[in-house]
Amino acid sequence: MTSEQPVVRPFRDEDLPAVLDLLRLSLGETPTRLKTPAWFEWKHFRNPFGRSLLLVAELERQIVGLRALMRWELTTPGGDRIRCARPVDTATHPDFRRLGIFRRLTLAAISEARQQGVELLFNTPNPGSGGGYLAMGWRQVGTVGVMMRPKVGLLGGGSQQALAPEKMVAGAEAGMNLKITDRTPLGLRTHRSAEYVAWRFEGNPAARYFRTGVGEDFAVLRPNLRRGRRELVISDLFGHAAPALRQMARRSRAQYLVGWFSPGTPERRVAIRGGLIPVPGVRTLTLMARPLVDLDFDVWRFSNWDLALSDLELL
Repeated sequence: MTSEQPVVRPFRDEDLPAVLDLLRLSLGETPTRLKTPAWFEWKHFRNPFGRSLLLVAELERQIVGLRALMRWELTTPGGDRIRCARPVDTATHPDFRRLGIFRRLTLAAISEARQQGVELLFNTPNPGSGGGYLAMGWRQVGTVGVMMRPKVGLLGGGSQQALAPEKMVAGAEAGMNLKITDRTPLGLRTHRSAEYVAWRFEGNPAARYFRTGVGEDFAVLRPNLRRGRRELVISDLFGHAAPALRQMARRSRAQYLVGWFSPGTPERRVAIRGGLIPVPGVRTLTLMARPLVDLDFDVWRFSNWDLALSDLELL
């Protein structure tokens, strides 16, 4: 432990190896969540909403903290665009905790974001960091549930082996259909532009996404292994994809299909027609927000958010 205070400064490209080491040490990694240079560059440098706001804490000539605000943009039902940032990839070196590094980095990032014209911060922090965000001005908006279509064997032990993603999604395609026309938002919604869809689902080097459906009616799927059970994540839906979901439920080698879409949205209705049902009483994430300017839109009503799992799952 040291009595010195860390120096907070902007991330420099030459910091990348040390930052990746810090992320691995602080957050860990799995075979499907590798902290690689390609993943970091995809997420923070090639994001179509802009390069992330990145700050590091340096102490004793060592990078001991990282604060990343990933750029985002949400569209209101009236067509207004809100410039957002999402706090992600927060890391503090285990040997330098309890020095206030998380708070110092976050407050510095808030100040910088405000100067750069960011209007709204939103994220789904884990329970360990949620209290820290509340102390710095965040408020809870609502909780995210689960929609699921189980298959035979779900209630058995979680002892299945991982499969190659292609084998879990028989008949699905690896490419996305970029000729999409996004619908009008019912609340705060990420605009599904061709550029966004290509970056979000095709460019991600850390996760494999597949498409199943016909034409502009398709589902975006991500095979996964969770606690020894093969799951098929319905990351997003476009058009009338219920038949594609029902077909994939029959063909898939996953034990269950899982997803989430805001109540009242067309995607939620499609998911229900495709066999997914809301699981009562199960809450997985807490959506929190912190406006940096006075907004003409009420962000505190959860019903004013038009979300899919693709907006919420870890990138």
